[in-house]
Amino acid sequence: MPGIARALALTSAVFLLTAPPAFAQKSGGVLKFFHRDSPASGSIHEEATISAVAPFMGVFNNIVLFNQHEKQNRLDLIEPELAEDWKWNEDFTRIGFRLRQGVKWHDGKPFTAKDVKCTWDMLLGKSSEKLRLNPRKAWYRNLDEVTTDGEDGVTFVLKRPQPAFLMLLASGMSPVYPCHVPARDMRTHPIGTGPFKFVEFKPNDYIRFAKNPDYWKPGRPYLDGIEWTIVPNRSTQTLAFIAGKFDMTFPYEVTVQSMRDIKSQAPDAICELTQTPVAINLLVNREAPPFSDPEIRRAMQLAIDRKSFIDILAEGQGDVSGAMQPPPGGLWGLPPEILQTLPGYGPDAQANRAEARKLIEKHGYGPQKRLPVKVAARNIAQYRDPAVILIDQMKEIYIDGELDTVETANWFPKVARKDFMVGANLSGSGVDDPDAYFYEHYACGSERNYTNYCNPELEKMYEQQSVEPDQEKRKKLVWDIDRQLQEDAARPIIYQYRLGTCHYPRVHGVTVMVNSIFNGWRFEDAWLDQ
Repeated sequence: MPGIARALALTSAVFLLTAPPAFAQKSGGVLKFFHRDSPASGSIHEEATISAVAPFMGVFNNIVLFNQHEKQNRLDLIEPELAEDWKWNEDFTRIGFRLRQGVKWHDGKPFTAKDVKCTWDMLLGKSSEKLRLNPRKAWYRNLDEVTTDGEDGVTFVLKRPQPAFLMLLASGMSPVYPCHVPARDMRTHPIGTGPFKFVEFKPNDYIRFAKNPDYWKPGRPYLDGIEWTIVPNRSTQTLAFIAGKFDMTFPYEVTVQSMRDIKSQAPDAICELTQTPVAINLLVNREAPPFSDPEIRRAMQLAIDRKSFIDILAEGQGDVSGAMQPPPGGLWGLPPEILQTLPGYGPDAQANRAEARKLIEKHGYGPQKRLPVKVAARNIAQYRDPAVILIDQMKEIYIDGELDTVETANWFPKVARKDFMVGANLSGSGVDDPDAYFYEHYACGSERNYTNYCNPELEKMYEQQSVEPDQEKRKKLVWDIDRQLQEDAARPIIYQYRLGTCHYPRVHGVTVMVNSIFNGWRFEDAWLDQ
């Protein structure tokens, strides 16, 4: 408890010591990226993908934010942003923030505590403004209300203790929205308090942002703007980057093979292969026969040969895991000795598949009666490629899959309404904390619980780990939960990606994080040496 209390009680005076030095930075220039696809909108609270968060994060600010120059997101690395400081009560059920004064929205209106309350009332479904989609509503099941104290005081009141609640607020997926702008307008012309102003989004073409000259942080940002050009084809992306048309690749988009091409043809490029909290997973509609039968689902889990996915797609650069990201990047992942005991995780893939065939044969399927199914996948390479291998592996247990590609704008709505039979999906971690991951992906009724897995007994354990202040005891509870999720084939994890991000030496002040793909794209400290 004392260690957590110290981490949660840190104030801005301490954080100033960790700020990067300002003497070397140069102002000016437009940072240019390729973007892998066209996001559905610019409203971060209504989107579930890095395709929206990475470009639009610079428009906004959070109450608090993870240190943008530390590779691992942790509780002790959270810094004030729109808040100047914060204070917990003794039992971690109330956290109060003192907010900065003099901050303005991009349209010139003042930021106040009312905006914080409006944002979380909207997320809780308590306001007249309604979000079209609310992917992270499950994060805030324990939030009772948000109260204000004048223009610069706000308190989050929780239903029970939750020492890690600050982790949720520090995610790039948790920006503060303006009270005076309708939710529908935030999709097409988002207004924030952040270092960059939205300029234009031409779907399937580009997204542009310009420097906010009135940013509340003096001297920031250094860049005049940021431009994302939408280039869906991986080969075209690589060739354009090699040709120098872009300063930086889309985050976590460069494969091992593409990285080799870049290094051979653009040797001055700096590439970083990163352990990422992005897991390829198998979606199975548990309510649609025959997949409503647990033995069919278990057979599908047993049919997965994780090592072959990693070898084929990433030349061995990947990590086998349960739901939570494994170490060293992740903070909560299952150790190998537990993973080896789980269904389908053992090294003998043929023995696993023999067991799977026995299960599926019990239900009338076999060489003479195969099970046809469409396998849904988002229409980008990171989804399509694993789906092709998944289809091939399912043939081993008499399941014949047909690839069904879905455009990005339609992917989250499709899987959220359970309009699929089988799918190949990627799940990224908005925050490397069980309070976010379990409630978002596995809680009964969550919008992002795509398989409709619901285990009331396990939900009691979600709460038990959430209130536990001792981190070692909490980790043991998390491991028990994760093990049960895999044994239940709740959403079988295939493997965790290792992908690269490349940039030229002229790019400075951007840190690629290792345990969230969503939290490192404020870009207020980024600068170009040219």
